[in-house]
Amino acid sequence: MKKLIALLIVAFAATTAYAADDCATKAAEKKLAGAAKNSFMKKCTKDAGAATENAACAATAKEKKLAGAAKNSFMKKCSADAAAK
Repeated sequence: MKKLIALLIVAFAATTAYAADDCATKAAEKKLAGAAKNSFMKKCTKDAGAATENAACAATAKEKKLAGAAKNSFMKKCSADAAAK
């Protein structure tokens, strides 16, 4: 279990770094600058982080073999906990 958590943390860090590069590329394609670029980068990075957190929560739910209401409850709590960090 500790190995899985460590692996998820490493994957999250790597994905966040990738997301920042991907967001910068998208901003350049849209030719954004100044405040518009800053706003876009902030939202894009936040959205990418949320997607990664959901994937980590889904992997944990699958490992715990959760389904139905138990899975929904776990996913909601896991996402809220991740957002609080």
